[in-house]
Amino acid sequence: MFLVTQEIEFCYGHRLLNYDGKCKHLHGHNGKAVIVLEGETLDHRGMLVDFSDIKKHVAGWIDANLDHRMILNVDDPVVSYLKQQGEPLYLIDSNPTAENIAKLIYDFAKSHQLPVAEVTLWETFKSYATYRD
Repeated sequence: MFLVTQEIEFCYGHRLLNYDGKCKHLHGHNGKAVIVLEGETLDHRGMLVDFSDIKKHVAGWIDANLDHRMILNVDDPVVSYLKQQGEPLYLIDSNPTAENIAKLIYDFAKSHQLPVAEVTLWETFKSYATYRD
């Protein structure tokens, strides 16, 4: 089995609903997504996936949709105010935990026919969550 891994750094903000801790407040992270692709065969170039393709598709999507944005639950009461202020948002149907953001990135990569095995989202230097199917 061949594995290819790429790390993508980005900054984002969020807060957690129905949570009793520091993360119930709006705050930000310098995050890192680690995308692992796997497959049994290589293409005619001897590659599972070209790193530049991962960068173009996944890193490009993260840059356009998640980087320097507030990732919030669509039902978060602060959404309407932030929209009025012109703040960049990315809204999801679940709580924007590290687990759910990792799955969000995984689902995006999978939808673009990349052979994604797992995505790990480093929320801090010491804390991360991984999603694999």
